[in-house]
Amino acid sequence: MGKNQDLAIILIIVIIGMFIPFFGSILIMNNLNNLDITNISSWLKIGKTFGWFLLIFALELGAVYLYFTITNTLAQKKIDKQSLPEKK
Repeated sequence: MGKNQDLAIILIIVIIGMFIPFFGSILIMNNLNNLDITNISSWLKIGKTFGWFLLIFALELGAVYLYFTITNTLAQKKIDKQSLPEKK
């Protein structure tokens, strides 16, 4: 698989995985504040909690991207170094 395809798969997994934090944020806010789903401020509290989850996942995805980029660069340098014929 190519680098872009790997990143697309990771992004799809993260997007699908965001349903769990969304429902988790509803449960957390419901248990803490006894939310009323007809009140807009309750939905704003859920959105705020969900936003924090999104921020955390964005940081994790950025770390994964940085890791893959760095390891790809290092591996490519090693491959290039080994593939060059040694001069005597």
